[in-house]
Amino acid sequence: MNLDRREFLNLLSLAGAAGLLPGCGGDKGVAPGSESGAGLYDVLPEGDVRLLHITDTHAQLMPIYFREPSVNLGFHDALGRPPHVTGDNFLKHFQIAPGSQLAHAFTYLDFPTAAERYGKVGGFAYLKTLIDQLRGSFGSEKTLLLDGGDTWQGSGTSLWTRGKDMVGACNLLGVDIMTGHWEFTYRDSEVLENIAEFNGEFLAQNIKVKEDALFDGAPAYDEDSGHAFKPYTVKTMGGRRVAVIGQAFPYTPVANPSRFIPDWTFGINDIDMQELVDQVRATESPDAVIVLSHNGMDVDLKMASRVSGIDAILGGHTHDGVPRPIEVNNPGGVTLVTNAGSNGKFVGVLDLSFGDSGISSYRYKLLPVFANLLAEDKTMSAYIDSVRAPYQQQLAEPLAVAGELLYRRGNFNGTFDQLICDALRKVNDAEISFSPGFRWGTSVLPGQTITMEHVLDQTCITYPETYARDMTGSDIKAILEDVGDNLFNPDPYYQQGGDMVRVGGLNYRFDPLAAMSKRVTDMTLDSGEAIEANKSYRVAGWATVGSQSPGEPIWDTVATYLRDVKIANVEKRNTPVLVNGTDNPGFFE
Repeated sequence: MNLDRREFLNLLSLAGAAGLLPGCGGDKGVAPGSESGAGLYDVLPEGDVRLLHITDTHAQLMPIYFREPSVNLGFHDALGRPPHVTGDNFLKHFQIAPGSQLAHAFTYLDFPTAAERYGKVGGFAYLKTLIDQLRGSFGSEKTLLLDGGDTWQGSGTSLWTRGKDMVGACNLLGVDIMTGHWEFTYRDSEVLENIAEFNGEFLAQNIKVKEDALFDGAPAYDEDSGHAFKPYTVKTMGGRRVAVIGQAFPYTPVANPSRFIPDWTFGINDIDMQELVDQVRATESPDAVIVLSHNGMDVDLKMASRVSGIDAILGGHTHDGVPRPIEVNNPGGVTLVTNAGSNGKFVGVLDLSFGDSGISSYRYKLLPVFANLLAEDKTMSAYIDSVRAPYQQQLAEPLAVAGELLYRRGNFNGTFDQLICDALRKVNDAEISFSPGFRWGTSVLPGQTITMEHVLDQTCITYPETYARDMTGSDIKAILEDVGDNLFNPDPYYQQGGDMVRVGGLNYRFDPLAAMSKRVTDMTLDSGEAIEANKSYRVAGWATVGSQSPGEPIWDTVATYLRDVKIANVEKRNTPVLVNGTDNPGFFE
């Protein structure tokens, strides 16, 4: 999209005038007190091509509750820039009415009350209805459905079927193109088998087969280039040619076990991306070049500033629901960067109009999927019932009652994270516990029965084994420092997504703006005893990325704990004392 800044801003204002930005006159679903949702899904057809975008559904076939973060800190270039605004700051930035359906969808504010009022979100039977409506109103021959990945992981049924339940659901949904991340936490043979059963195209320009593996006969999409998967595709839609390039999660072998995918290498590979964009534009003559990305939003924003010739990046990984695109200037013009949330909670709609020299205008809207405002698709519903039927008794097992709102998402400990940490300490008789800062995991309302399904939503991975071992105080600090740098390194290319490691029984001060190895200070046990560098402490945890741990799956540990407590309350949340951050636009707690 060869636009200068003035043209870009003019188009953005036109999009607002068309009612496609939250808070604008055409969005009838934002009125305070409105519960009908009248007009929320009225996206009138306008333009030549429609791109629908979902991402990070994390295998949630059923409608769920999902609390957005109150803490999503941004510093340096990210200070005050989406996605690093939360709460009232978010509403003001995007001009969303407080107390409205959109305020509930995009923020954590008054979450339990608003969740009771507006109901659950997502669910593939409701996604199917909405996506079919958006396709049908525009023209299915001019519409593509893109899935940003993290689709095959996040539920009990996805684990037990090795992601096949989600492949079937995505085929019914009509996904045309996808890329991946947690997909690669299954064995490489399972990944290839699932891709073979997927009716759409799986794209990833940044995954290569290692040379020695190629020599030994490992399969590759292109042996000459080394690409493990098809890097891009070109779709003709209503007479227009749209190129889509896949960008899988760059840090998979670091953030997840490399033992599952030993023959593949990953990376951001923005030099390769520039070469590929140039090649596609020179040889394919596309009307638009789109990147379907699982980089995470801050990484996408940096990549957009460095790579020219991309019209839009439809992004995922960091679970950020951002109502309108962010403009990024680069030497070739402007690139739109979006992110479409998680858990099936949103559908992004990007409508493109073309002129003689490419895109002439666009409209964008991020639609929340309220299950009680949409009819369920009967075919999808029947499929989901069939998938869940063999496991229904196990999924529905009651474990305890939520004494308060249980949630995960946020830079530091959520209440469900704390329950996991408390369970690890109690069951393993440990002084300290660690739990990964995953961003997936559904929310449980106060008074709701916590079932095994809820626990699996928080813990269901292919490397769930627990451990209990002795660690020195210096080892504990090193872990906190390493994860802290991953989250708050000034360079987005050194950030791997996810949030700070969750802790139990441990308190500390944390300065996001300090240098590496200087962010964590004043570590103490809950008793107030200072952590000593050379002293050993009993530490329990789970989800080791290296060698497999010896203990039971984490869901068994948490279930044992919940059956014992019966009423799940968090007596103390081991959230660090924050230095240099409490006045941040991304801090609202």
